[in-house]
Amino acid sequence: MDNRPRWSALGSAVILASLLVAAPMSAQTEAKPPEEKASKPWATFAPDLVILGDYTWFSQDKASISQVGKQDSQFEFRADRLMLHGNLFNNGPSPWHYLISLEYHGVDGGHLNEDLAFYDYAIAFPAGAIGEVTVGKMKETFSYEVVGDSASLPHVERIQQPFFATRSVGVRVDKVLPGERGTLAAGVFNDWFDKHVSYNDSRWDFTARATAVPVWEFDGRRFLHVGASFRYQGADEGVVRLKGQPESHVASNYVDTGIIAATHANNVGTEVLWNEKSVSLLGEYIESWVSSDTAGDPRFHGWYVTGSWIITGETRPYDRHVGYARKVTPKNHWGAVEIVARHESEDLKDKSVDGGHMVKWYAGVNYYPTHRLRVSLGTGRTTLDKSGVVGNTRQTFARVQWVY
Repeated sequence: MDNRPRWSALGSAVILASLLVAAPMSAQTEAKPPEEKASKPWATFAPDLVILGDYTWFSQDKASISQVGKQDSQFEFRADRLMLHGNLFNNGPSPWHYLISLEYHGVDGGHLNEDLAFYDYAIAFPAGAIGEVTVGKMKETFSYEVVGDSASLPHVERIQQPFFATRSVGVRVDKVLPGERGTLAAGVFNDWFDKHVSYNDSRWDFTARATAVPVWEFDGRRFLHVGASFRYQGADEGVVRLKGQPESHVASNYVDTGIIAATHANNVGTEVLWNEKSVSLLGEYIESWVSSDTAGDPRFHGWYVTGSWIITGETRPYDRHVGYARKVTPKNHWGAVEIVARHESEDLKDKSVDGGHMVKWYAGVNYYPTHRLRVSLGTGRTTLDKSGVVGNTRQTFARVQWVY
């Protein structure tokens, strides 16, 4: 099965819409009569640029090589993404929002060719007491690692890959609870026209997430975030497959269930983030039940705990509108320094399925010379237990990240 998504008519329509949005922005530079200057433009237009460059060094024992093959040390442009975003209908009581992003070497997205992909195309509009409704290609409402921007995580890569999809096409509803003490979000997704699967063979996904902030003190320097999420994953073409990498985008899939004949999978996640000034502790646990008569309804799980200490004293700011902590902003001209440690486990072994059990330790340092620039260096050890063999891989990882 060819899993590469196809470029769709919806994507073309969104690009056309972005050109229409950009047109009035260029007209803003023209001289206007004094009486018109007070009115707001009906649309705003702002570009963003994200560039991530990684180098990963691997060292494996013989058992690891026999399990996953030789892992080559190499450089990769992890993400090169151009984003356009802004507001629509600014003169109304509640403006709409839009986001379009184009990525080189995108992980998801409708491919224009082998290396270029549309990553997001979405429009959000207010819906009264319901909250905000978003339509298009966007993030699903499941797992802390997914809902925010990955560039803000203290660790360098998401690890719960077997259990989520970073992007899908559908409709999402987001609501901030009164007093900004929590969030509610839910969505339905089916991107059949954006991938090589017919509508009859593509199944719907449903996700939901609820968060709360029971502790909020000292203007957000001390807080407690808790959350729970659910994902119903329909089985495209009657199969489910869970797989994941050891915190490196250039590595092979160390855990992989292979194709499982199934009707669906139910994933349930819990998340906790405690922040005390410059110290934080983040953890997630996800349980997955695959409905499969042939495989005996296997049950899988994954979890991680990440500890962070910003030794220069900054606090990672928490966004109460999305239930997520954003990137560090240095308070001194020499920048901010963060020490990170992480322990994680992904267990895809149950019943007749042996997708492997991966355990990873990671320790690293993040340096933020400015709010836009981040340099990360870390090392870790991955142990994989699969098919009666236990292999070990050591990784050293370097990243330069620019977000404008």
